[in-house]
Amino acid sequence: MSPNDNAVEGRGLVKRYGETTALAGIDLEVPTGTVTAVLGPNGAGKTTAVRILTTLTEPDEGTAMVAGFDVRTNGTEVRRRIGLAAQDATVDPLLTGRENLVMLGELYQYSRSQATARASELLDAFSLTEAADRRTGGYSGGMRRRLDLAATLVGRPEVLFLDEPTTGLDPRGRSELWNVIDTLVGTGTTVVLTTQYLEEAERLADDIIVIDHGRIIARGDARKLKREVGGDQVQVVVVEPSHVPQAARIIGTITGVQPKVDAGARSITAPTSLGVETLVLAAKEFTEAQIAVDDMSLRQPTLDEVFLTLTGSPADGAGDAGDAGTTEEAS
Repeated sequence: MSPNDNAVEGRGLVKRYGETTALAGIDLEVPTGTVTAVLGPNGAGKTTAVRILTTLTEPDEGTAMVAGFDVRTNGTEVRRRIGLAAQDATVDPLLTGRENLVMLGELYQYSRSQATARASELLDAFSLTEAADRRTGGYSGGMRRRLDLAATLVGRPEVLFLDEPTTGLDPRGRSELWNVIDTLVGTGTTVVLTTQYLEEAERLADDIIVIDHGRIIARGDARKLKREVGGDQVQVVVVEPSHVPQAARIIGTITGVQPKVDAGARSITAPTSLGVETLVLAAKEFTEAQIAVDDMSLRQPTLDEVFLTLTGSPADGAGDAGDAGTTEEAS
C-alpha cells in the first residue's frame, strides 16, 4: 500500500437489522498515517461502522476496503493487518499481564524471545511493568483497559480501530494512551476511533466524522467544524450586574443578533460575523457608556456546542447501544 493510498475506504455502506437501518449509505475515506475520529449520539451507527470495517459484520449494501483488501472477500488479509480494541476488555483474567501479551505474540508467530520482548515493550508503554506478573483478574478496570489496548498492538497493526478507547481510564491513563497513539501515527499507523470525549477527538484527530441516524452529517477537522457551524462569538463579562441589560443592548446592536445573557455570571454572548471589529466597536461603546468589563473576548464555539448543533443531542458517556451483540442494531 503506497503512502498516498487511503488505509480505509467505504462506499455506500448500508446495514439493516429488521426494520431498523443502522447505516444508511455512508461513504468514508481515512488516509494512511492519520487519525480519524467518529462521533455521534447513542444509536447513530458508529459501532456498526467499525464492526463492518473490522469484518465482524457484513454490510447489506456497499463496499469497504481496509489496508488494500476487501472486507467481504479478503477478510483474513484484513484481520492480519488490523488491531481492534472494543469497549469491553478481553484479556484472560487467569493469566498475568505479561502472559497475556506473550501468548498473543506467539499467536502472531513471534518466537518466544520476540514475544517476550514485545510484551515488555508494551507493558512499559502503558505503565504496567510493576503489575506485569500479577493475574489480570486482580487488575483495576483502568489497568485491564490499558492491557487490552496493549494487546491490540502486539502484532504492529497497519490500521488500528479503537472503540471508545479511553472509557474507564483516569486522566493519566488517557494521556498515556494519547501519547502512544501519537507515536504510532508517527511511524505510519492509521487510527480510526470512536469516542465519547470530544476533547479527545479534538486532541487526536486529523479528521472528524459526525454520524447521526446512520448518515454522515458533517466532516472536517475541529477548526473547520467550528467555523462551519458557529463562526465567531463575542463574549463580554461586565463588572456591575446592573450594567448587564445595557451591555446586552449594545452587543445586540453591533451584532444584529439577540444575545444570550447570563445575569448571574454577568455575561453576554452573541454570534458575530465582524471578527475583531466587534471587540473594537464594543470597547468604544462601553467606554462611552461608562460600562466597566471584567473580560471581553472573541471565541469559536466549543466542539461540544458544534456536536449539539449538528445532532440535537449533547455528547454523553453512554456509548453506543449496539455494543452488545444482541442489540447491535441500535448502534
